[in-house]
Amino acid sequence: MWAQEIVADRPAWRHIPSGVVFRAIPGGTFHMGLSDAELDAVRDIEQADAADDDLGTFFAGAARARPVREVRVAPFLIARHPLTVAQARHWLPEYEDSFAAADSSTARFEEDLDDLLEAMPFRLPSEAEWEYAARAGTTTLTHLGNDIPGENQVLDDFADEQRIAMAENAFGLAAMGSSNEVCADVWIPHFTDAPMDARPRTGDGPRVVRGGGGDLSPWQGCDEWLLLLSATRSEFEMFTAVRPVAPMPTSQRHAGHGDKT
Repeated sequence: MWAQEIVADRPAWRHIPSGVVFRAIPGGTFHMGLSDAELDAVRDIEQADAADDDLGTFFAGAARARPVREVRVAPFLIARHPLTVAQARHWLPEYEDSFAAADSSTARFEEDLDDLLEAMPFRLPSEAEWEYAARAGTTTLTHLGNDIPGENQVLDDFADEQRIAMAENAFGLAAMGSSNEVCADVWIPHFTDAPMDARPRTGDGPRVVRGGGGDLSPWQGCDEWLLLLSATRSEFEMFTAVRPVAPMPTSQRHAGHGDKT
């Protein structure tokens, strides 16, 4: 079922039936949410006239990613990048995506999302797990720092191994923030009373999505880069990508050893 490999010079676990590559994320604690320092960094960008438009809407909505709190995260496996069209077809053979340029492109789901979740042996990440994985130990706007992210940070096709490797963060994950990625949590427009142990918030209503900076590419100068920030969150409305999560393997009996990729 699993093969332990080295992918782009990092340890990885490959789910053999589907080919999805997972990275092992170490447990730890982090400060989840849009911090004062991050808000100040965006203000600095605005004051330097580096942003294309007024960022008033962003600041007005900042409370949706606050208050900042410390969250404990247990170790887990998460896919190196969102599921591709080819990977989605492993579970949904009839899957079609008219917006995808190739089988190696990010798969996006609408009404078929529930079908995928029922067919996969994996789960969605909690919102806390997603942000912890995206930050990869950093406290800045993105894992690359406090500069405005560029469209060169957007990755929507995963055929080019060299480009994937260059886009990885410190946890070996690529394209965090590029596509709308759905989380297990129900949408609540704040973090007040949210769990401190990375459990998803449950209830009725739409789920949370993270990212989306690449879904609007090529950018039209409306500060789409804000969607690439580690703390940006929104309500699921139309279509979404999926980056599955699995438990840490408990025994080497379930793992083979493959060649370097």
